[in-house]
This record gives sequence, structure tokens and C-alpha cells, in this order.
Amino acid sequence: MSIENMDDLQAVEKLRDAHEKISGEIGKVVVGQKEIVDQLLIALLCGGHVLLVGVPGLAKTLLISTLARALDLSFSRIQFTPDLMPSDITGTEVLEEDHTTGHKVFRFVKGPIFANIILADEINRTPPKTQAALLQAMQEHEVTAGGETFRLGEPFFVLSTQNPIEQEGTYPLPEAQLDRFIFNLWIDYPSESEEKEIVKNTTSAYSAEVSPVLNAAQIVELQQLIRKVPVADHVIDYAVGLARKTRPAGDGIPSFVTELVSWGAGPRASQFLILGAKARAVLEGRYAASIEDVNFVAVPVLRHRIVTSFSAEAEGTTAVDIIHRLMES
Repeated sequence: MSIENMDDLQAVEKLRDAHEKISGEIGKVVVGQKEIVDQLLIALLCGGHVLLVGVPGLAKTLLISTLARALDLSFSRIQFTPDLMPSDITGTEVLEEDHTTGHKVFRFVKGPIFANIILADEINRTPPKTQAALLQAMQEHEVTAGGETFRLGEPFFVLSTQNPIEQEGTYPLPEAQLDRFIFNLWIDYPSESEEKEIVKNTTSAYSAEVSPVLNAAQIVELQQLIRKVPVADHVIDYAVGLARKTRPAGDGIPSFVTELVSWGAGPRASQFLILGAKARAVLEGRYAASIEDVNFVAVPVLRHRIVTSFSAEAEGTTAVDIIHRLMES
């Protein structure tokens, strides 16, 4: 199946226009971060979830809530704390009395997970049992309570944040759970000119109005469109080769990978490299994915899937350094 009928071609053109409008609407509230916005949209179109890492005060919550408004999606923020319980996320059963019959019955009250965009703030502050409740919903798009299964609304997009500085009293996500996130995005400090603009905007009485550009039904249709984007064999070869070269054991692996990497990316990375490349191509109004598109998503896809060795840590070499060396070679 590929993009060939007129409806699909028109949908690609509409998405390119919508992409520019969404960036403009978010730009009314959030200064800079264009690449992060693009990568969030790519992840959403791929039907994946994102781990967002950045120090406090970089407008992570504002960015995500503004994205939800620009896409006309329901938004829910869950602050993860050490005492948070799974039922605080998924919902709980309450005992109610039926006034007509006098019988007492259990009724399920939906938790904050029942929204289109979920901000899981500081996910590593809560114990593994509560983390697992969120991760199950991410994987299955459903919640089970009292023997009954409830489907979550589509699209369902989870953005989990982590603070890279304060690691005391945290429960780091295991590698197997990290692998469920399509992207690991790092938000950096703004430039000096951007910071001046932020200060001007946030200390005045002006409040920007964000207009919705797309709705939930349109986003679900676009997620299906992404799957139809054709990819040439040489692009698939490149993506699979890039993922395979992060694994220290195997033939033709660069010597620096063998020395600096303990564990490499699994097959899910190859899938996400291609899906991300397809979404980026369509966002830019193109009908086929290229190697350049794969390179655009390579760092956020592979960063959290590479476990560096003691040698790498001793040298100060990061997973991102290794990815860039692989792309250059």
C-alpha cells in the first residue's frame, strides 16, 4: 500500500500546510524549540510516545499543553510522586447506592489517563509498580479495572518528563521500559535572543490565544496515512544498518562501538527510524522518505537504546557522540 490516490496526495499537502500553522500557533506562546515541536509532531503521527528530558523552567509543560490546544485534543497532567498509586492514574471503583432499588453497586471513575495527550511529569519519581500502570496503558491503549477493560481514546500520546539533575530519591526506568518510547528528546537552554524574547512575553499583560488547527479524527487519519508512505530499499538498508551497528557483537561492527558500547539498539529502533522518517517526509510535503529523514530522527530514536560501557564513561563519550560517529561513517 502506498500514497497514490488523489485523496492521499491531497492529505499530504494539507498536512504540510497544517504543520506550518501548528508551528505558528505554538510560536505565539513558546519561543524557539522548533526542532522539538517537529519531533513531537513526528512522534504523534507515528503513534508513539516521548520521553522529554530537561532542567526545570524550560517550558516543557507549557509546550505540551499548547500543542494539545493547537491540535484540539484533551490534555491531562499527572505529577508523579513517591506515594502515587496505580489507581491514581487509571481510575478507581467507588461504591454507590442506587436510590431506586437501594442496592449498592460499584462504579468505575476514570482517572487522568483518559485523555488524548498525557503529561507524565517526572515519571522517575514514582515506584516501578505505578510506572508499570502507565506503561501498560501506553502499550495496550486500554485500562483494566474490576475485570472490565476500558479503551482509551485515540489518538493517545504520552509525554513523560525527567529532570537530568536531581537523581536522589528516583526510580530510573529500566532499559526494557525505555524502549517503549519512540523518542528521547532533550530540551536545551534557549539562546540569549530567545531568552530576552521569553522575558518580554512572560512579564507583560499580553496573553496569546491559540487556535486549533487539527482535531482528533484528522490526526487518526494522518497516522494511517503515514503507514502508506513508500520507502526505498536503500533507505531501509541504511536504517537497519545504522541500528545494527550500535550492537557491539556482530560482523563488520566498527571498533569504537565494540569498545564504547555494552548494549545496542534492538529491532524496534529500526522500525521507529523508518516510521519517523516517513512522518518527517509527509510533514514537509514529500511523498517518500529519504536517508536525510532517517538521520533527522536517528539521535532521538537511538539515544536511550544504547548503553555505553565503562570505557565510554571514563572518556566522557555519550550515546549521542557514538550515533554521530556512526552516521558520519
